[in-house]
Amino acid sequence: MRMRSGGPAMAAPEESLRRRKVGNAGAEPGSPPGPGPGCDPTGCSARLRAGTFWLTRIVLLRALAFIYCIHLGLIKIRGDQCWRDLTCMDFHYETQPVPNPAAYFLHQSPWWVHRFETLSNHFLELVVPFFIFLGRRMCILHGALQILFQVVLIISGNLSFLNWLTMVPSVACFDDATLGFLFPSGPGGLKDRVLKLQEEAARGARPPLRYGCMVRRAVHMALGILVAWLSVPVVINLLSPTQIMNTSFNPLRIVNTYGAFGSITKERTEVILQGTASPNASTPDAVWEDYEFKCKPGDPGRRPCLISPYHHRLDWLMWFAAFQTYEHNEWIIHLAGRLLANDAMAVSLLALNPFEDRAPPRWVRGEHYRYKFSRPGGQHAAAGKWWVRKRIGPYFPPLSLRDLEDYFRSREWPYPELE
Repeated sequence: MRMRSGGPAMAAPEESLRRRKVGNAGAEPGSPPGPGPGCDPTGCSARLRAGTFWLTRIVLLRALAFIYCIHLGLIKIRGDQCWRDLTCMDFHYETQPVPNPAAYFLHQSPWWVHRFETLSNHFLELVVPFFIFLGRRMCILHGALQILFQVVLIISGNLSFLNWLTMVPSVACFDDATLGFLFPSGPGGLKDRVLKLQEEAARGARPPLRYGCMVRRAVHMALGILVAWLSVPVVINLLSPTQIMNTSFNPLRIVNTYGAFGSITKERTEVILQGTASPNASTPDAVWEDYEFKCKPGDPGRRPCLISPYHHRLDWLMWFAAFQTYEHNEWIIHLAGRLLANDAMAVSLLALNPFEDRAPPRWVRGEHYRYKFSRPGGQHAAAGKWWVRKRIGPYFPPLSLRDLEDYFRSREWPYPELE
């Protein structure tokens, strides 16, 4: 069928082409609509959009660069020699709070791989955060690298919600053009409305400044000033040679310092809780049975677990308790008292209660062990053991409910009742 030049059949393709050119000025054909003049459904001015643009990057700097660059990168550089000589990854996979199966194999990597991993960590924490000030493409690269970094951390260990939450602010590095594929493109959709706004801007039409836009502008300015003011002691702390991590500087805890793994433990120790039904805990024939936690190392033959993004808080706390003493962690004695009573809530936090469906133990004790990954192909690995452990000594002595009565009452803890 023939069509007349300039007829209705030709108008639609020409209009479509014109709209594509307007909506994607400077972009390749077929790419999602990008930000441009007038691309503001709220009617805010171009100056306000520019101010919001930079305010967003300042907030990103505070949320990302300060977290990564300052409170992670610099604390590491200042905190432990192994971050400076690039040897921290020789230990991290084995000594991190709750290793997963990937950590077992990553620990066996050649030395040069561990050096590259440590150097890459410094680059991602000390350099990449500043990409947000180097233009659109570098800002997008920053967000992509930070998300990739967190994914690698999730794969290499059970740091759980820490990594997943850190991905959230990185999403702000991706603009409308990058995320356009996520939105509907049909008539009346978000892309269609943005294209119409861009067409109006190309014709010189300026939307009126609305009341809501002015309110938002005032809120943005107030937020920026508040964050800047509250960040002053944070920056002073940063410049101090005695830099403190994980500290809040105001009662509302709006801004604070953060730092993880400023120092790396060079060996892994674990507290193993044991119970016995023997009337006398000191006799050689007393049979001690191990309690197993849901994810932390215990039985050397149990495969490391994968729980991310879930978080076993008790397993995490046991990691801290292992390189301190029970005097620093009185809660572990509280836990022992609960186990002596077969307390349902306490044993629900464990993977194995050896006294399930039995009378509760008469004694509970804590034993201190040193753990190392078995070597693939070695004797222990051939026997099905993921870990090799060696007893260091007692962590806390055998305790009975009667021994703990005064201890509980002096701390105003509810005295455990036998189930």
